[in-house]
Amino acid sequence: MVVLFLIFFVPTSVVFYTVVRDRVLSAVAEPVRQGSEHSKQVALAVNVDWGEEYIPAMLEVCRGSGAKLTFFLTGRWADLHPDLARRIKEEGHEIGNHGYGHPHPDHLSVEQNGADIIRAENAIFQATGCRPTLYAPPYGESGKAVLKAAENSGYTVVLWSLDTVDWKSRNRDAILERVRGRMHNGAILLMHPTEATAQALPDILSLLESKGLQPVTVSALIGRKTINDMNQNGIRF
Repeated sequence: MVVLFLIFFVPTSVVFYTVVRDRVLSAVAEPVRQGSEHSKQVALAVNVDWGEEYIPAMLEVCRGSGAKLTFFLTGRWADLHPDLARRIKEEGHEIGNHGYGHPHPDHLSVEQNGADIIRAENAIFQATGCRPTLYAPPYGESGKAVLKAAENSGYTVVLWSLDTVDWKSRNRDAILERVRGRMHNGAILLMHPTEATAQALPDILSLLESKGLQPVTVSALIGRKTINDMNQNGIRF
């Protein structure tokens, strides 16, 4: 009887577990890649795990123009540069979560992804006093385990519709050419803190103005309350 139980019950249980797990994972929300195509707004998203030497120049450009960006910080970066992380927030920019140690999320389980997200959230909170609600997975990896972990942790996953590829080209003119030819209503424009990006940012903002597009935070673009509003209301504090 024990042998028959092992032969028939165990494989059936494994199949049942696999089916239930796959159905649960398939039910999670898809990542946000852009706002409405009818919107005359765009969001500039900056993924930050390095490049801190170029962020002050980017903040200076934004201060002069009034533009507000969304900076997705890794937890380890926030641990290393708490004063700069705090400055980003104090100057009115939105703070997002980019994971703690910039792993490959698609190589991790739901539990491992969740632990990385929350560890980053705690580091960002220690540095800035706010807890993000938007998560930009490293490398843009957004498999089902990533999405489920983000959902379990109370996050909306954010990707992009227009990539400057500034981490690779490191060339101001190449960045501008790529943005100029692909900009669209409701875009989420992905950037990183590089020297070329800081140099291109004033022209990117001028380009948006010439097209009648308003730069806003990711939360504003997708119709969510800002992080500051949510924290002040005690929603995720």
